[in-house]
Parts: sequence; structure tokens; C-alpha cells
Amino acid sequence: MDAVQPLPVRVTLIGRPGCHLCDTARETIERVSAELGVGWQECSIDDDAQLREEWAEQIPVTLVDGRQHDYWRVDETRLRAALAAPPAVR
Repeated sequence: MDAVQPLPVRVTLIGRPGCHLCDTARETIERVSAELGVGWQECSIDDDAQLREEWAEQIPVTLVDGRQHDYWRVDETRLRAALAAPPAVR
């Protein structure tokens, strides 16, 4: 039996537990990523001092291909458009 390969991560959600805006962003990212077959990950500013220093005032922050895409709210139309483009080269 072949192992299932994880999808390449294109979206990163930076937030924190208990953040209602983060919960809403997570739902949107989860749904859009699943529909488009895109991998995503979530990082908490509570677990990473560097993330906290950089993003604490803007959470939730959405990165697409490692670049800031949105903060505070995730615009589903903009996210879909960004993910329709080929992955950006880092």
C-alpha cells in the first residue's frame, strides 16, 4: 500500500487559541484549501516568540507561499485568486 503524500503547504494561518477572528479565518482557509486541494498549516504566536513579535497586533495573519496575504479577516475571493496562481518561488 502506498503512503499518502501530504499536500504541499501554500497557506499558513498565524493566530492564537481563543481568538474568534482566528476561528473564522481557520474555517475559511480550511474550506477553500480542501476545495482547491491545497495544503495549509497553522502556527500560534503563543508558541513562537518571533511570530509574536512580528504579528501580534495583526492576528490572524494569512500567508500564501510565505508572503503576507491578509490580516484580521480572510477574504475568500482574494484567497481563491491567490491560490489559482502557481506557487510563488521563494
